Amino acid sequence: MDLNHKTILITGGTGSFGKAFVRSLLLKFPAVHRIIVFSRDEQKHFEMMNELPPAKYPCMQYLLGDVRDRERVIEVSRNVDVLVHAAAMKHVPAAEMNPMECVKTNIMGSQHVIDAALANKVKVVVALSSDKAVAPVNFYGASKLCLEKLFTHADLVKGETDIRFSLVRYANVFGSKGSVIPFFLKIKDQGYLPITHPEMTRFSITMQEAVDLVYYAISKGRGGEVILPVSPSYRVVDVAEAIAPGVEKRVTGTRPGEKLHETMYTELDSGNTVQRDRYFIICPPPGFGLWNCDDYCEETGAVKVPENSACASNTNSSWLDVKDIQKAIEIFIKE
Repeated sequence: MDLNHKTILITGGTGSFGKAFVRSLLLKFPAVHRIIVFSRDEQKHFEMMNELPPAKYPCMQYLLGDVRDRERVIEVSRNVDVLVHAAAMKHVPAAEMNPMECVKTNIMGSQHVIDAALANKVKVVVALSSDKAVAPVNFYGASKLCLEKLFTHADLVKGETDIRFSLVRYANVFGSKGSVIPFFLKIKDQGYLPITHPEMTRFSITMQEAVDLVYYAISKGRGGEVILPVSPSYRVVDVAEAIAPGVEKRVTGTRPGEKLHETMYTELDSGNTVQRDRYFIICPPPGFGLWNCDDYCEETGAVKVPENSACASNTNSSWLDVKDIQKAIEIFIKE
């Protein structure tokens, strides 16, 4: 989908993904009409406005507000063509300790985005979810599962409205704020690195891959699906070794709500999951969508995944070793 001459709204637009997506839009679509950065953090707005000032980029518009405020979300969504919903309370321990705050942002805020998109007849809506939404064991993951259900339901009941609601689901972005890599880099000289569990694994996705995933959803999405990247895995202990070779890895135990391994899709999803290009697509279940998996495969050339298969970080066929992680960290530091 050509986003030149379009208006794009990004909720949570001052976050790590939002900033990367805005930079990409400015480079990829120089004739974009308007990019609306919407978030509640005025300090982050100030910093981003200094980096990408409207005086230099006239298409940029910075609007303060919170997805918890339904009327404000409706107001800023007027005349928007594409809405990318990235606003979220995302730290697992914070969500465990403040569950209702997580409900207000991740669940109620997501419904407000849906309401605003329907009220303003936004053409394309893409929401960002997490692998923690799969068989969730923490409140953050449960809230992202609710987000997914809200958006797939919105696409089902949209009626004749010309709008599509799509979802992307991915892991923690390599090197993003709050992730293990910047944390390890910050404390690597203290003499040891804390490892919650020596067997812990995670999926790996770069920020550029996250941005490309959203572009794919915007251009190839049908509405009602969940799109996942085909991603390699890494062992957290290998991240520690890549950052501080030979340094003691001190096992501290898993934190509340923390999984040993993450899952992109489960055996229960496999019957409705296909692979297309570099992505898995979880199609709407039979009788619960405006299209189905078989039609999608016939029309796009997508291939169904094996029946009763699952995509988990500990049983993945693709892995990053210590050298791969070191190369990725070097790129992250340069950026």
